[in-house]
Amino acid sequence: MQSTNAWPDRSTESVQIRETIERFLYERSQEKEGSVKTGGENQDLKLQGKYEPRSWIADAARRVSQIQQVTHAIKFSHPDARGSSLSAPGNPGAGDHVVGSHSVAAALTADVVGNAAALDVYKFLRLEVNGRSLLERAIARDPALSAALSDNLAEAESWMTAFATLPEPKGEKATHKLAKQVYWPLEGGGYHLLAPLFPTSLAHAVWTRIRDDRFSERAQAARIARCERRAHAHGYCEYPQLAIQKFGGTKPQNISQLNSERHGENGLLASLPPTWRSPPIRPPFFVESVFAHRFGNRFAVQAKTRTLRDFLHDVPEEKSTLAIRHQRAQLVRDIVVELLQFAAEVGELEAGWSSDARCRLNFAEQCWLDPGRAAKDEAFAVSRRPGEWVDEIGRRFGHWLNSVISTSSTAMGVIEATAWQAVLEGELRMIRRELTEDE
Repeated sequence: MQSTNAWPDRSTESVQIRETIERFLYERSQEKEGSVKTGGENQDLKLQGKYEPRSWIADAARRVSQIQQVTHAIKFSHPDARGSSLSAPGNPGAGDHVVGSHSVAAALTADVVGNAAALDVYKFLRLEVNGRSLLERAIARDPALSAALSDNLAEAESWMTAFATLPEPKGEKATHKLAKQVYWPLEGGGYHLLAPLFPTSLAHAVWTRIRDDRFSERAQAARIARCERRAHAHGYCEYPQLAIQKFGGTKPQNISQLNSERHGENGLLASLPPTWRSPPIRPPFFVESVFAHRFGNRFAVQAKTRTLRDFLHDVPEEKSTLAIRHQRAQLVRDIVVELLQFAAEVGELEAGWSSDARCRLNFAEQCWLDPGRAAKDEAFAVSRRPGEWVDEIGRRFGHWLNSVISTSSTAMGVIEATAWQAVLEGELRMIRRELTEDE
């Protein structure tokens, strides 16, 4: 008579599954032997029998009812809460502007709650062979898994049916007095009683990202490079004012499997509005022109002039389509917007700053950037009134822009300067209107 544990002919995949199961159980038995004191030959034989595949799988099929695969767990509200935990992929209708479980639906890691003593069953069902877990195979009634579990078809089918219930709710949905509850008001004086559940799968995705950004070798190498002022292939992320919330105390496995893998930790990002600290606006002292220094050195201005310079370099000299001219005009317009923004910021200074002995700006730029001085200084007002300085600002802007976009391959000669001045004409007209409105 053939033993029930004997190996009949099986497919290659069922053999792989069987070998994976046996390896898992062997490692579990070795861990158990190492964690308890030896009790002699009888105890060793008893332990070996416990981890014999057929015996252990039958026991696992019985204990699987003590745990549940979920994405939202109730015990994070209180470890003694006895209500329902749920498995939900999130609400895709919320859209990309709302962060939720749907944001990581493609990579959502399922959690397991229930009797911590039965979590080894979940580890068993997470075993993968050829990219498919044993749980996925049990739910799909995979013949290869059936053949690997037992020679008795009915027995194997019974075990797969039990394992396939892992993601299913246990009993009727219910909340608990120790769970969080929110009264949500409705029209007419009524209300909904909401029972929010902790999104443990989403929290695990966030925790994994934070851990990688803070402690991975890649992130640490980038930080070291920054400290040593060396170039590096990529940057790194910081999480200021990050708080760590703990669940489960010394036994995080009593809350859930993923909570145990997170060592009971949950990262809380700072939910605060940004604190904007603008640098103080300083008068442009000790310079003869703001174009080459204060304005030209601004980060946004340098980025936009570099974009314009690269665009002119990449466009063939003989090519000038309507689309190219429009693109070129738009790039210039972006720089003009930065110029007007700069003038507005300087305009917040107390009127009359240009009369300071430290101010070396040319007269045209004094008239442009310190218009309020005319109300206090009659001589300045008289000199400013004719308005020739308006054209001077336009010329200075044009000369400065020509200088910063010129390269060895796109040098601005007389012909190019004339053509470029025509491109600038519309933008200079906008500057003139802006300056005239200050009169």
